[in-house]
Amino acid sequence: MNSEKIVFHSPAEKWEEALPVGNGKLGGMVFGLPYSERIQLNEDSVWSGGPLNRNNPSAKENLPKIRKLIFEGKIKEAEELCTFALSGIPEEERHYETLGNLFIEFSGCELEYSDYSRQLDLKNAVASTSFIQNGIRFERQVIASFPKNAMVIHLTASKPASLSFHAQLGRGGKPWEQIPYQMQTLRRQAYNMNVDRITAKENGVQIMEASTGGKDGISIACGIKVVAKGGSSEVIGNTTLIHQADEAMIILCADTSFRESDPIASVLTRLSKVAESSWEELLEEHQKDYHALYDRVSLEIEGQDDIVRFFRFGRYLMIAGSRPGSLPLNLQGIWNQDFTPIWGSRFTININTEMNYWPALLTNLPECTEPLLTHLERMRENGRITAEKMYGCKGFVAHHNTDIWGDTAPQDVCLSSTYWVMGAAWLSLHVLEQFLFLQDKEFLSNYYPIMRDAAEFVMDYLVEDGEYLVTCPTLSPENTYILPDGEKGIICKGASMDNQIIRELLLGCIDAERYLNIDDGLSDRASTVISRLAPIAIGRHGQIMEWNEDYDEAEPGHRHISQLFALYPGTQITKEKTPSLFDAAKKTIERRLSFGGGHSGWSRAWIINMYARLGEGNLAYENLRTLLEKQTLPNLFDDHPPFQIDGNFGATAGIVEMLVQSHDGKVTLLPALPDAWKKHGRVSGLLLRGGKVLKELEWEDGVITKSEICENTL
Repeated sequence: MNSEKIVFHSPAEKWEEALPVGNGKLGGMVFGLPYSERIQLNEDSVWSGGPLNRNNPSAKENLPKIRKLIFEGKIKEAEELCTFALSGIPEEERHYETLGNLFIEFSGCELEYSDYSRQLDLKNAVASTSFIQNGIRFERQVIASFPKNAMVIHLTASKPASLSFHAQLGRGGKPWEQIPYQMQTLRRQAYNMNVDRITAKENGVQIMEASTGGKDGISIACGIKVVAKGGSSEVIGNTTLIHQADEAMIILCADTSFRESDPIASVLTRLSKVAESSWEELLEEHQKDYHALYDRVSLEIEGQDDIVRFFRFGRYLMIAGSRPGSLPLNLQGIWNQDFTPIWGSRFTININTEMNYWPALLTNLPECTEPLLTHLERMRENGRITAEKMYGCKGFVAHHNTDIWGDTAPQDVCLSSTYWVMGAAWLSLHVLEQFLFLQDKEFLSNYYPIMRDAAEFVMDYLVEDGEYLVTCPTLSPENTYILPDGEKGIICKGASMDNQIIRELLLGCIDAERYLNIDDGLSDRASTVISRLAPIAIGRHGQIMEWNEDYDEAEPGHRHISQLFALYPGTQITKEKTPSLFDAAKKTIERRLSFGGGHSGWSRAWIINMYARLGEGNLAYENLRTLLEKQTLPNLFDDHPPFQIDGNFGATAGIVEMLVQSHDGKVTLLPALPDAWKKHGRVSGLLLRGGKVLKELEWEDGVITKSEICENTL
């Protein structure tokens, strides 16, 4: 196995075998079909409809009633009232959509080919296809250039005048028949069922126009320009046909009204500009930009090429899916083939979006966090309105989902997830994390207001419960408890995860205000609130309690392990400071796994990180192998199932946590090195909290032979 490449010896028969390229905004899945190439397309701002005011006007007046029912133990009545009074109106946020497809239909009826190879070069960010047909070697290379904000497909043949094809944009279904175009009986079947217009222009340009519908829906423009060497071209209808070219380059650009007032003009201008460069120039510029990020970190572990490749693929996906100016990584990164994807392919913030960014700082890609920070600002503006209108609180609230517009009202009518108010609190913790890694006080000064607003909301939202302050109503995502009388409940007060997130956030605010020399009363209030939060408790099974009572779980093997937030990604449970909780955390994971836990890819990835924090290298490795061998799709995408990208990023972070940790005020090298990795390994370039970088770490037979930590100069 080449740990720098993902290699197939046949075309992709399904989407989960296609290879991803991306530049943050523009994504493609390359199938590598010899006679009828398909590249499935995404543009990150193609979402259904415009912004909505979904805040429920009945929430504030019914909130005291819901709280009273919960305190009286009338859980079912409280849950019933939540569904009417606390659900968003309408219930659904906007959802992500596919941009469409680019089909490259080659002339001829030849079906046979040989010496086929299709690969994604992780080191150089190039997807390529190569094969022999009729004695001619055909090769294709696909890049998604960040500097040019364009996808470029380069076509060559070993014999002059051998390239004859037409390129067709479409926004609809894929072809019914995966055979040469001339042999298809239903040509372009459903290609363009979601298109407003496709126009072919002179000079090899084709423009596709579409809209996503709904009030203030997003307008889409996608265009291609074919630049051929040799041969001839002609325009027929909405298609440019290329005849007997020696070489060709297809440039693809896309824009929407989310960013551009005139997406068509923007696309046409960029197509013309990119076409001024040669393929060689575009490739060199693309790789220079990519290497500036990718080459910061290197990893070698003897005998573990598949794990090293998975780590490199995770960093590749981060660079390809989240760049300055783009939207954050959603449930599928940017790679989605559906018009109505499962769970809307939104930003799910009760763990999934947070997990997407776990490896960004660890693996020295801080630039890739810019979309998340920008989106947090967008959410904050809406979340302040939701906090006041629905809950009568100051500050900034978000629930378990958000969308392109930064919607902060509750999503769905799902008891086990909808009525959870901690999304903003968790997501805003990234601000402090980024400061801890980079030690940039200007950054902290700019973004600390996000944390402060999230903290102000949770402090306002808390209510008295005897000696403690508790969130109410709330839930433990996305789990169900069993009451002593056998009745099942979901809505509750004072879930353990809430307390842990609030404590982490408030302590972070106190630290941030100390760093920034701010004294406006929030730190004093935060200290008082922290003293009144229930401590993390151990239940009768020796586990960390998930709720404020030691309930049994309806599903003890549940995919969420919310009660261990304080272990990872939080920092409150450590071996030195909380040894009894440390042991209970391990028992919690063991209990989950004994009942079939970790059955979703992202949940398995979370467990890897937790075991790494526990210093259990062999158990972390065992779960990493399970993720790779049983919960990963053929193209190395994580399988929830279905595909969700969070498991890729969670596992990438987990590999780092096994090699180095810096969360507890010190740097620990090889804290969870499994036996399988001990023979020899080397890693360099990882970021550490405190503004440090692990310049080099090398080991032999489990013993460190070389290590160097220095100041981060980025």
